Amino acid sequence: MSDIYEKYDLKQVINASGKMTILGVSKVSDSVLEAQKFGGQHFFEMSDLVLKTGQHLAKLIGSEDGVILPSASAAIAESIAGIIGKGSMYHVYHPFSEKYTDREVIIPKGQNVDYGAPEEVMIELGGGKIIEAGYANMCSVEHLKMMITPQTSSILYVKSHHAVQKSMLSIKEALDVAHDNNLPLILDAAAEEDLYTYINMGVDIVIYSGAKAFSGPSSCLVLGKKPYIEWIRMQSKGIGRAMKVGKDNILGLTRAIEDYIEFGPENGDSMKTRLAPFVEELNSIDHLSAKITQDSAGRDIYRASVTVDKNSPIDAKELIAKMKVDSPAIYTREYRANMGIIEFDVRAVHEQEMKTIIEKITKIMR
Repeated sequence: MSDIYEKYDLKQVINASGKMTILGVSKVSDSVLEAQKFGGQHFFEMSDLVLKTGQHLAKLIGSEDGVILPSASAAIAESIAGIIGKGSMYHVYHPFSEKYTDREVIIPKGQNVDYGAPEEVMIELGGGKIIEAGYANMCSVEHLKMMITPQTSSILYVKSHHAVQKSMLSIKEALDVAHDNNLPLILDAAAEEDLYTYINMGVDIVIYSGAKAFSGPSSCLVLGKKPYIEWIRMQSKGIGRAMKVGKDNILGLTRAIEDYIEFGPENGDSMKTRLAPFVEELNSIDHLSAKITQDSAGRDIYRASVTVDKNSPIDAKELIAKMKVDSPAIYTREYRANMGIIEFDVRAVHEQEMKTIIEKITKIMR
């Protein structure tokens, strides 16, 4: 289907940046496409489809309940709205009514990140009022506790490489603070791969992007305590109407999660094996030094970390920009480019694409 690129005048893309929304996140498998095709070509009672698929996945994973939504961003907004309304249909129809005063959502300051959109925008979209705890470089249990007031509705914790990792209280510590104060903990675990730990820990609402770790279509899986999930499902008659997910993507994600549970993701050892010859070739290019590094958030993900030396005719930012010019455009992880470091995530990159990356970089550096 390379003619699609030509028909719409699009560049082909090699995604060495990871499961990133700006590039379409993931490649889906044939089995997921088949499930999407079945969904697209058949009719369902949609409320029943949403209910039954969510319950099915929750049972597989060991959660009280679950629901599929269109995105992790939608899940944050709908979770906040559900908790504020506490099952009230009046609230569903009037989500910003002044009758509802318990709207404060506490989040560690270093976790109020922009992942493509700010966390605080999604909180406010759900009717919440963001309250930051701690500081940009740290948040302790005490910092979290001191921000709780009678108007606090929930605590939101963001488990992400985007968030500050240094001097940050753990998920378990945040959960204890929440439960000690009769509050629910919402965990934004959008890119996380572990479907079991947080539910087993007792987290009230856990939000996973369907398209990231699980290589599903654009979607989200929310797991958690039954009352909260029921409140989230109610939002389909309110703000969730603007965030509905299609039958094709519901069945696509359901199949993707089933496959993930059965087969699991590529593990770190496999990534390191595939990275080894790639890193060796990168090290043969003048002015570049490469090594294999683990994900900064501790996930079992390994990448090629490339440093552009100070004597190079072009710096890291220029190399990144030049890799995106012409087709195929090569996208990398750019978070440390100002330090001269470029990272290559190869989870969605096959061997021939790695060779293409080496050829393009060699040409640019010459």
